[in-house]
Amino acid sequence: MADAIRLVLTNMPTVLFVVALAIATFRRDGPPAQRYLSWLLLLSVGAEMIWGGFFHVFLPQVAAAQIGWQVSPFQFEIGVADLSIGVVAVLSFWRSLSFKAAVVLYLVLFNIGVAIGHVREAVVNADYAPDNFGLLLLLTVIKVPLLAWLLWKAHREETAVRAR
Repeated sequence: MADAIRLVLTNMPTVLFVVALAIATFRRDGPPAQRYLSWLLLLSVGAEMIWGGFFHVFLPQVAAAQIGWQVSPFQFEIGVADLSIGVVAVLSFWRSLSFKAAVVLYLVLFNIGVAIGHVREAVVNADYAPDNFGLLLLLTVIKVPLLAWLLWKAHREETAVRAR
């Protein structure tokens, strides 16, 4: 049981991504793109960023070790940034598509920078730590176009409903 808990906790971003997709798939309230966008923002972005921010702010040794870095004062800053966008992403679940668009724009820009930084660390410093060049990076790269595409589709759904 302890191993199962450890597996879930060390793979929380993947778990939240899969759970968000599963819930959005099985719920039938609202247009599909808006449903997927909302659940991904709530769980795979909001809860995940709060989770990561918590570790950077309150357990910097754990976060740094997972990324393959030394503990740095900048971890507090990225932790606060993660917590902030996590809270805003959670709030977006209940807000308008325009609010969600602002969150997605920030996330796309931020995550492009994050992905470039992590790939650079792998290439320049041979940092292949699990949270630097592993599944977390892959999820980041998947979420950038997915969130942008879902936002575009949700906007089209909303426009079609208004045109009726």
